[in-house]
Amino acid sequence: MKAVVLETVGDVSVRDIAIDETPGPRDVRIAVRRVGICGSDVEYYTHGRIGPFVVEEPMVLGHEASGVITEVGDAVEHLAVGDAVCMEPGIPDPNSRASRLGLYNLDPAVRFWATPPIHGALRETVVHPADFTFKLPDGVSLAEGAMVEPLAIGMHAAGKAQITPGDLAVVLGAGTIGMVTALAALAGGCSRVVITDVKPPKLAIAAGLNPQAITPVNVSETRVADVVGELTDGWGADIVFEASGAVAAVEGAFEPLRPGGRVVLVGMPGEKPAWDVIAAQIKEARIETVFRYAHVYPRALALMGRGTIDVTPLITDTFAFDDAAEAFAWAAEMPETSVKAQIELPA
Repeated sequence: MKAVVLETVGDVSVRDIAIDETPGPRDVRIAVRRVGICGSDVEYYTHGRIGPFVVEEPMVLGHEASGVITEVGDAVEHLAVGDAVCMEPGIPDPNSRASRLGLYNLDPAVRFWATPPIHGALRETVVHPADFTFKLPDGVSLAEGAMVEPLAIGMHAAGKAQITPGDLAVVLGAGTIGMVTALAALAGGCSRVVITDVKPPKLAIAAGLNPQAITPVNVSETRVADVVGELTDGWGADIVFEASGAVAAVEGAFEPLRPGGRVVLVGMPGEKPAWDVIAAQIKEARIETVFRYAHVYPRALALMGRGTIDVTPLITDTFAFDDAAEAFAWAAEMPETSVKAQIELPA
């Protein structure tokens, strides 16, 4: 089948590749229609590795995917040929200790699309377990379906934050993950989200998601702690979500936090931050961490189906499947006016 293949660093091609996938009784075959370009895809494209995960041979990219079912296994009852679906890209070992504890995202043996050496979803068809394939609600497009994967990260972060209705949250970083985290925080009960960045176009897009509830702050000009102080009479934010991965942001996450507040670490810094443990201790801050997500897709789709969360403003750029090489070169230098680029496969 045709696929988008990372041949080596900086070299993507659209070509035929042999992938032997035979559906089992609890699997479905899906004709892929939309795939988002994730920051991890770009990192593999530009550097060939993320931490211990190294691309050592040609690999199909993409894990933010949606499509249409073309074949179902004999034991699959909740899905049918023709269903529009999105797919959770990480497949754990169901018998692992992590999976049995409900922590399947932490299973060391998880097979995650486009994480070496596992091929991703930027190809004509995929075979996938039905248990990790989710029918899109009426009115939710395939483009929106391909946004469920990044939204799931924000949803997982919001769950870790244990939001109390009316909380004020700060989201550090107005990239895709920061914006979906802001949306998830509001859906989870926050009354206001202060979102920060140094790029005015990103902040403008973020503010436009909900002008009444999202306050943008350009931290190159204004201290976020000052803005939060004005909004809370000097008390501080109930929750700080660190979604940028910037070392300086991680190190400063406790500054706008109220006493007894929660910090949720979503972004992964490229370098080890210098933690100010005392700054956390004197506020008795609770620290939560996020690695991917678990048990989130149905909730995300329910909120999207009701219109509570609208991800369409985040889909700023769409490329044709045959133009994927150009799309990745563009994504490596993405303009500040863009948030999420997707690749559309022909029907």
